[in-house]
Amino acid sequence: MSLTLYRNGSVYSAVDPLATAMLVDGDVVAWVGSEHAATSLLDSRMREVDLAGALVTPGFVDSHAHITETGLAMESVDLAAARSAKDVLDLVAAASGSAVDGVLLGHGWDNSMWQDTRLPSAVELDNATSGREVYLARVDVHSGLVSAALALRCSLANVAGWDGDGLVSGAAHSAARDAARSLTPERREAVQRTALRHAAANGYVALAEMAAPHVGSPADLAALVALGASDATEALPEVLPYWGQLVSSASEARELLASLDVDVLGLAGDINIDGSLGSRSALLRQPYADAPETSGTAHLTVEQVTDHFAATSELGLTGGFHVIGDGAMAIAVEGLERAAQRVGIDLIRAAGHRLEHAEMVDDAAMEILAKYSVTVSVQPAFDAQWGGADGMYARRLGVERASELNPLGRFYAAGVPLCFGSDTPVTPLNPWASVRAALNHHTREARISARAAFIGHTRAGWRAAKAADPFHGQLGPGAPASFAVWDVEQLMVQVADERVQSWSTDPRARTPLLPALDTGSDPRCLQTVHRGRELYAAADFPSAAPTL
Repeated sequence: MSLTLYRNGSVYSAVDPLATAMLVDGDVVAWVGSEHAATSLLDSRMREVDLAGALVTPGFVDSHAHITETGLAMESVDLAAARSAKDVLDLVAAASGSAVDGVLLGHGWDNSMWQDTRLPSAVELDNATSGREVYLARVDVHSGLVSAALALRCSLANVAGWDGDGLVSGAAHSAARDAARSLTPERREAVQRTALRHAAANGYVALAEMAAPHVGSPADLAALVALGASDATEALPEVLPYWGQLVSSASEARELLASLDVDVLGLAGDINIDGSLGSRSALLRQPYADAPETSGTAHLTVEQVTDHFAATSELGLTGGFHVIGDGAMAIAVEGLERAAQRVGIDLIRAAGHRLEHAEMVDDAAMEILAKYSVTVSVQPAFDAQWGGADGMYARRLGVERASELNPLGRFYAAGVPLCFGSDTPVTPLNPWASVRAALNHHTREARISARAAFIGHTRAGWRAAKAADPFHGQLGPGAPASFAVWDVEQLMVQVADERVQSWSTDPRARTPLLPALDTGSDPRCLQTVHRGRELYAAADFPSAAPTL
């Protein structure tokens, strides 16, 4: 074990909010304190790192990620900037000539904000690529576009969810995606490493992988967990694994757990009660404003949700679901109530159940989530990307309903535990952008302080994963040495109510400072360390931590 003294910077620590130095002893934080004390502490046993004003924070946790999908998206045609069917076709045609053989992958198109929402047809995709197989995932990954060649190979004409002209959803989307992302073990490992390295370069020390049968196999998940293990050859962010498969009894849950190739933290995550707002498959109580003929799709019943919550609670195991619309939330909370009647409220609370996304939550549902201590995994970047009077939410739901989405402030006021993530590749692995989105939510009542959002991205992520070490996500004596170093322009306290700013930034308030997020640029990650192992170091960082 070696000693490393970081000094001449700022350390985000509740132990000492004014700390400028931190001593790391192997895989734990040994001390935090002042520059004067650091000078007295320094001796010949220590490696000294001059932070030169940089900020040290606990490492980020992404509480909802799809890592293999993220690696594939990073190597796919980026369609986020497309603003028309022609733009998509032009980008695909340009990539087709230079891309490697196999299915041409693209990611990120979102026609909800196009002036002309018409999508490219399967035949047009064929023509743009000279007959090549093409799969283009929508930004929410709940629907996609396929070429005629891929549709023919997958026999999509006989599968529900094929619109006959290139757009796939439901079962047809699953079939097309499975065919498009069939990977050799070597290829799978390569894209997983790509995504994990990218996460490390953005200050993440752990990511909760929301695996499921419709996303990948248990072998895929086991391989991913092995890459992030503490004894892996290359130090990469830790993977917190969940498996999204429905069970109807405790005995079925035991059999499923025994059949998996990895120990999972729960049977939770992307067990979909409904779909997405962008694809109009989220289940609503009232019809879509821009498609009054539909209210979305329910994939599960109250009875199925009840059985799953009851079964996992009996085993003391986290259970949970993907929930977007208010209709889906009604199914989720009714299932919770019925499960509690079956197995008792204490088992429900102790299991640490979670719901993913939970974008539309009324007061009654909020009360039930708090009653049963259900953690909600939210994505603040959703509001930044799709919120506001002119955003996709307003187009799908109308301005009034849209203004009530992603109610972060109401969750906190009701006492509902929150953890934050990106749903990558749906939104980028950019933790500070997510903190900013929570601080600047389009709806004033939904805003929370930067500190609350930061805790949601760090300590709360470990809590949701039932981390054994209570000091995870903090920097203080005895805490795991899991942190990131940031090049920042300015430090300050940022709250949802600007009237508080005038006093809370006073050093006497002893509130730990975070980067100013209104400077026009995000903090740059200089180093990421997890349990004492360096995951990433920028080329200009003065000194690297030792590898254990």
